[in-house]
Amino acid sequence: MSDRTVAELSRSLAQGEISSVELTRDYLDRIAQHNSLYNAYITVTEDLALAQAAQADAARAKGDAGPLTGIPIAHKDIFCMKDVLTTCGSKMLANFVAPYDATVVAKLNAAGAVTLGKTNMDEFAMGSSNENSFFGAARNPWDTDRVPGGSSGGSATAVAADLCAIATGTDTGGSIRQPAAFCGLTGFKPSYGRISRWGMIAYASSLDQAGPISKSAEDAALMMNVMAGPDHRDSTSVDMPAPDFTANLNDSLQGLRIGVVRQHLAEGLDANVESALQDAIKVFESLGASIKEIDLPNSHLSVSAYYVIAPAEASANLSRYDGVRFGYRCENPANLEDMYKRSRSEGFGNEVKRRILVGTYALSAGYYDAYYIKAQQIRRLIKQDYIDAFKEVDVIIGPTTPNTAFKIGEKNDDPVTMYLEDIYTVSINLAGLPAISIPAGSSKSADGKSLPIGIQLVGSDFAEAKVLNIAHQFQQHTDWHQQRPEG
Repeated sequence: MSDRTVAELSRSLAQGEISSVELTRDYLDRIAQHNSLYNAYITVTEDLALAQAAQADAARAKGDAGPLTGIPIAHKDIFCMKDVLTTCGSKMLANFVAPYDATVVAKLNAAGAVTLGKTNMDEFAMGSSNENSFFGAARNPWDTDRVPGGSSGGSATAVAADLCAIATGTDTGGSIRQPAAFCGLTGFKPSYGRISRWGMIAYASSLDQAGPISKSAEDAALMMNVMAGPDHRDSTSVDMPAPDFTANLNDSLQGLRIGVVRQHLAEGLDANVESALQDAIKVFESLGASIKEIDLPNSHLSVSAYYVIAPAEASANLSRYDGVRFGYRCENPANLEDMYKRSRSEGFGNEVKRRILVGTYALSAGYYDAYYIKAQQIRRLIKQDYIDAFKEVDVIIGPTTPNTAFKIGEKNDDPVTMYLEDIYTVSINLAGLPAISIPAGSSKSADGKSLPIGIQLVGSDFAEAKVLNIAHQFQQHTDWHQQRPEG
């Protein structure tokens, strides 16, 4: 049962083939058996899960159930959960128990989902490999010597290893899509503002967006039906009713115009990834889509702009962790200044410190205009590139990552090389657009391991339903999303 999609599990629960309590126990047993290998979970909420499963079974018995009622899920440990440890993968919050539920958590609870626990992540969502977690790196189920991607690596690992049916993630510059690509999953980043950020611990507030990591586009659509919608507690939440994201999944792709970005098919793209992309394009052509080469002339500036804007916002957001109100506090401080300095230096990891320093520098007097303002101007140019592109095409296709999953420790000593893992994803966050990564191939590593390849579909503002439709149709005619890690 644990290897089924949410849609399949929901049907089995509705037909009485299995109860939610039985299904939940199955996942909890798998977590107890395998989490020590994969390090996917930071916290397992066994008692809560079983209580929610019993409630879900009772609701089904009364005929009061939706598609997610009784489905075991996991939350990235960046979402606050009432009375549950919420660490953000950091020593700074290693003992923080949230006093309330994030909006995303509350909505999924109300839909009857069963929470198995909180998943591992790069500290404060800063990273592309999950190696920056205070709790150690999560491991890719396809090859445990390799990273699952980041920052939502624990969620991707949990779904790929069948330690939950589906999981939440957050995407600031590719942190849902890149782990999905590395782990052979579907990872969906909605438009900025489509899902409330209230109760989601902030990294870069103008870029962060929540979304699902799942086994299929259909599962992602089911999650979006619950997660999306306006929230008066989040001023960046768009005051726009969310559609039924499952309603048009089976629409034909006849006449669809797909754009291929000329700049993406350049040096640095792995040959196997490019081959998988070309094969996917042929599938779409067979389904009635037309292909057009397009330009995103400022895309080469996206990584540079992102790594000024995101650290600048992080510098401001993380200033609240001072050892006074909550979070880690150093022992026996000599005075207030010593407490501030030591609490922050001891509580934050190296990558977080690096980004705080970069952001503080970019915002400092004398450099604000030269760096931060310039980066925001580039951001506007990147957004305009997408606006112009969507006058010619309905959706944009491209690689999610330049390579397949790399080995743990391989890129730790070279932050710039690590940052370039996001080269195809960060521009979409800068523009606030919806995008999905779907499995579209695989390649063999030097040691014979099969490694998934993901491709990315990008839509115009709030075109989530169209993106999910296109991804679903691709998955109806391919089986890459059904491939599972050996064992």
